[in-house]
Amino acid sequence: MMGKAVQDAINEQIMYELYSGYTYLAMSAYFEEQGLPGFAKWMRLQAQEELKHAMRLFDHVAERGGHITLHAVDAPPASFDSPLDVFEKALAHEQHVTQRIHRLYELASKEKDYPAQVMLHWFVEEQVEEEQSVGHVVDALKRIGDDGGALLALDRELGGRSSAD
Repeated sequence: MMGKAVQDAINEQIMYELYSGYTYLAMSAYFEEQGLPGFAKWMRLQAQEELKHAMRLFDHVAERGGHITLHAVDAPPASFDSPLDVFEKALAHEQHVTQRIHRLYELASKEKDYPAQVMLHWFVEEQVEEEQSVGHVVDALKRIGDDGGALLALDRELGGRSSAD
């Protein structure tokens, strides 16, 4: 049985992972409106990945006989200035998620919740990958600048992402 503090924190993180999915879906919508289907696909797949993260946390609480409490999910950002703006916001969001996961891991350690620590170790590693993946696109967009041809090439590249990424 998991302690209430860890259970409550994981329930809150479930909500935040759902919010992440919603945020990436809003970003996908922006790219659809901009006629950048590769960027839109990348963000849609990212949204799906975040929903899987929420379910991983959900399942952990359920498997341990805990009580799952679903919180309201805030509306995601609704407007963006440019592809670079979107990815800079995505990177800042991932950095915030990383901080949240680290605090959750610290709480699980303090509470001596070893199963939660094992489960959260996966999230710690995942966040390294998430920040690197989004950061790569930020760097590419900064190099591209106002080069429309390069933007379309990057759009094609991002459109090649598969759901296994």
